[in-house]
Amino acid sequence: MLEISALNSFYGKAHILNDLGFSVSKGEVVALLGRNGAGKTTTMKSIMQLVRPKSGKVQFNGQDITALPSHRIARLGLGYVPEERRIFSDLTILENLEVGRQPPRADAPAWTVDALFELFPNLFERRHNRGKAMSGGEQQMLTIARTLMGNPKLLLLDEPSEGIAPVIVEQMAETILRFKKEGLTVIISEQNLHFARIVADRAIIIESGEKKFDGSFSELEKQPEIRDAYLSV
Repeated sequence: MLEISALNSFYGKAHILNDLGFSVSKGEVVALLGRNGAGKTTTMKSIMQLVRPKSGKVQFNGQDITALPSHRIARLGLGYVPEERRIFSDLTILENLEVGRQPPRADAPAWTVDALFELFPNLFERRHNRGKAMSGGEQQMLTIARTLMGNPKLLLLDEPSEGIAPVIVEQMAETILRFKKEGLTVIISEQNLHFARIVADRAIIIESGEKKFDGSFSELEKQPEIRDAYLSV
């Protein structure tokens, strides 16, 4: 479904992604693992063309999307949930959801407001509240729900467990497992190895913008030297 080849991305003169490449199959949940500054967020922004790669290629469903603007990529069925959340704080939860609405797509789960409220009961209870009155965890839920209103074929989740209460982290894990059951393809960026192991089928470790590991978690457990070298604090 998604294939990245020899991607090189920069912030100014800083070389962040170095010939990065990997692929993701339909229905997979893949975790991008690495420390702060490893290049995980830049990878997601480069896929969405929010950061323009200097070289390399991004293909989605066989189509080269490297040169497309971000809004056209979103319309093709790529959904991006940024770490910063970026909800519309002066709009209600219902209004935020309507902003993200797109028509249903073939070969992708179709989400309605009612289905999302079933998935996130906290949002239903506060559906008429404005975004600025919500907790960090509720804002994270709303950002995911708003993206799902676009009925994406592939969902990019940047640090979904970061900075939220443990009970919300548990709900987030259950939500991603629900996505897997629905057949939604997901890429999550994570530092929390335990969380990633619960929800993901496969791990890709990034360090200094380079891929250092790509395989199952059972394979990773058999190579503790890789885990210690690139994931230990």
